[in-house]
Amino acid sequence: MDPSYSPYDYAVHEDPYPLYARLRDEKPLYRNDELDFWALSRHADVAKAFRDFATFSNRNGVSLEPSAWGPFAHRTMSFLALDPPKHTRMRALVSKGFTPRRVEQMSDDIRALTRRYLDEALGGGECDWVADFAGRLPMDVISQMIGVPEADRDEVRRLADLVVHREDGVHDVPPAGMEAALTLVGYYQDLVAAKRERPGDDLTSALLDVETDGDHLDDKELLSFLFLMVVAGNETTTKLLANALYWGSRNPGQLRKPFEDPGRVDDWVEETLRYDTSSQMIGRTVAKDVELHGTTVPAGERVLLLVGSANRDPRAFERADEYDLDRDTSPLVSFGGGRHFCLGANLARLEARIGLTELVQRVTSFEVDEASARRVHSINVRGFASLPVRWETR
Repeated sequence: MDPSYSPYDYAVHEDPYPLYARLRDEKPLYRNDELDFWALSRHADVAKAFRDFATFSNRNGVSLEPSAWGPFAHRTMSFLALDPPKHTRMRALVSKGFTPRRVEQMSDDIRALTRRYLDEALGGGECDWVADFAGRLPMDVISQMIGVPEADRDEVRRLADLVVHREDGVHDVPPAGMEAALTLVGYYQDLVAAKRERPGDDLTSALLDVETDGDHLDDKELLSFLFLMVVAGNETTTKLLANALYWGSRNPGQLRKPFEDPGRVDDWVEETLRYDTSSQMIGRTVAKDVELHGTTVPAGERVLLLVGSANRDPRAFERADEYDLDRDTSPLVSFGGGRHFCLGANLARLEARIGLTELVQRVTSFEVDEASARRVHSINVRGFASLPVRWETR
């Protein structure tokens, strides 16, 4: 039988990689008539599509779901759902909060949060790595960055989790996710109003004042950016931190390297990004007819770029299905490419590097309870909702 792929399929959420291998070999341009999309799974095709924004447009957003797809996708996905010149303008305005210097200046705050949560997580000899650390650190970093009070952060994270969770057999955002999204938007409306009244030392206040050639962000643009930050900026880094522990535990010979030399934590992060990336797929709209693998895909069609598959393509990575911290990971496409390269890539890497470096300096070993681990069910994001871990501390 021909391979059959749906990003809604719970079996795909559990382990998509055997199916990805079949798609790359048998159907490098895959067609799903029922859900009305094409999919590209080979590294060369995905990397090229990321760079070719004139052909592979973001104008309808990046998610397959009906409520998130279309000409109004930018209302919740900000510049992820825009093409140049609108994308260029919006990104130029918000990127001032993500310069390498500004991100690096956050190191001390990230380290302080890391130590605080590790003190709590490691104290009892076991914990849920997601609930007690991986889910808390990225949300607090983003929330602190944009000015969300500490008392509100657990609730904001709970709402963000509901926004990305998908129910089996439901091919759209479920009612609980819709309600959570509306609640988040309302919360950020109040936050923006409060920061306009009393600005603080945070990104929201800074973005209210940011200007390029006399151009400012309006409130709708600022709200869409804050919504994107809390969903994309939180969820993907949470999954990266948990995936690193999971695959490290499955590959003890590789895990030994950062434990013996904490300077190898960067390699641990990068190989996890390649081997099991948080963002598994991202959508595009074909802006003009394009020929792919002998088939003409007409303008207006949807194409999914299977990032998780591209990172496991043996055409780009030798022994692609092996978890190897010594490999060259530079071809990975986990953060996209071209004009839409992830604005938060440096921040995500910094959080993971600090979090995992502090961990290896505090524990001698750990054991993941795989039988009790639970995966997230999301069409875009892959990772864990719960990851119980037992520790041996130094």
